[in-house]
Amino acid sequence: MQIYSSQTHKKAEFEPIEPGKVRMYVCGPTVYDNIHIGNARTFISFDVIRRWLIASGYEVTFAQNLTDVDDKIINRANEQGRTAAEVATEFSNKFIDVMRRANVIDPDVRPRATKEIGPMIAMIKTLIEQGHAYAVENGDVYFSVRSDETYGEVSGRNIDDLMVGARIEENEIKRDPLDFALWKAAKPGEPSWKSPWGEGRPGWHTECAAMVHRYLGVPIDIHGGGSDLAFPHHENECAQATCAWHQGFSNTWMHTGMLLVNGEKMSKSLGNFFTLEEVLEKHSAAALRLLMLQTHYRSPLDFSFERLEGAESSLARIAGTAQNLRWAAAHATGEPDAVLAQKLADAVAAADVEFKACMDDDFNTAGALGAFFGFITEANSYLDAADGAVNAEVVVAAAEFIERSMDVLGIELPEQEAELPVEIIALAAERAGYAGDDTAEAAEALIAARAEARAAKDWAVADAIRDALGELGLVVEDTAAGARVKAK
Repeated sequence: MQIYSSQTHKKAEFEPIEPGKVRMYVCGPTVYDNIHIGNARTFISFDVIRRWLIASGYEVTFAQNLTDVDDKIINRANEQGRTAAEVATEFSNKFIDVMRRANVIDPDVRPRATKEIGPMIAMIKTLIEQGHAYAVENGDVYFSVRSDETYGEVSGRNIDDLMVGARIEENEIKRDPLDFALWKAAKPGEPSWKSPWGEGRPGWHTECAAMVHRYLGVPIDIHGGGSDLAFPHHENECAQATCAWHQGFSNTWMHTGMLLVNGEKMSKSLGNFFTLEEVLEKHSAAALRLLMLQTHYRSPLDFSFERLEGAESSLARIAGTAQNLRWAAAHATGEPDAVLAQKLADAVAAADVEFKACMDDDFNTAGALGAFFGFITEANSYLDAADGAVNAEVVVAAAEFIERSMDVLGIELPEQEAELPVEIIALAAERAGYAGDDTAEAAEALIAARAEARAAKDWAVADAIRDALGELGLVVEDTAAGARVKAK
């Protein structure tokens, strides 16, 4: 398995620190508002990466934090006349709920910043003792960037270049403009905790380093997030951890590309800003995932509702193909053509190999889905050519490949067969003389009655059965293996 490292800008063979096990951390949200689809792109991408690692046989421990104390949370609370804790609790719960709706697996560990103050203070004390941090008179504590000789390696930044753009405030209390806050002295009305430097709260960059060390140990195998976090957040995380514990922080750094909307950067001023919750009110999570995964996680993703509609159509085609394969296997007629069957079996094997090869190549979901869609075409061509005389074993294997591939990407195929209404029994009794109480049997009786009418060219009766089913929200679908009743 090859993984691209944002730090080295190269792909390399993945070798976990502990054979067979992967320790993985992805930065979670600051919970002051609903997450937008750009955030969702990152979380869905790493969910798929996690799923593929598990499918590849690794035991994965996945941690993701919730930043529940921050300037943004405090500002939102002040705007709304609420406490910061109330705002953080509301949007923490909303985040967890919408991630589950998007079929993102819960993390194994979900630490919250406000519950991890002790480990953060301990890390800051260690950094001060080792000369990598310092406290100032007002109770703030800063990390000394120049004390870390490796600073800049995660994001590829150069300290001298950073100094060019550094702004020096008139009342600057930092020793160096590049230094960043580890601990912020409390202001009136803000949430705060006791510390050796007085009442205060942690800086944003402080929490993840302390949480990774506590719950996963350092170094870890994979640290991920959006590309906007590479600098300064991930750079600063790494600097603290490296200096505090004198070893690497993460062996591989991974970052997702930006999300654009109709080719433009998403922003509220342009009117193209969408939350994940808004999108899921109109479209399925499966279609959203399918759309997002058709672009490699490191590349910019262009989102539009037109493309999402297209993904819904593709999803229906995929689900329909899997169902048609299973239907054909259950209703096979005649002697299957061995050459056609072998061609489909070969297509299954080839698509499976290509799918895995793409996923093992830096989780290339775009390539994997390309091979997958090619197979969907092959499968449908087989069903048309076989005309009902299918090899049941081969078509079931084809359906299983479709379902397995979608499952590993976290794409739930829509149900094609809804429970048939009980009214169909009365209809079958009237039209086909059915006397039982099983809706599936009643449907078969109606199909048989319609087939008889069509064979006798009694189109009025055949159409009457079709229309009556339509009034019940059902449709008759004619396939190569025969007709069937489905929900519309």
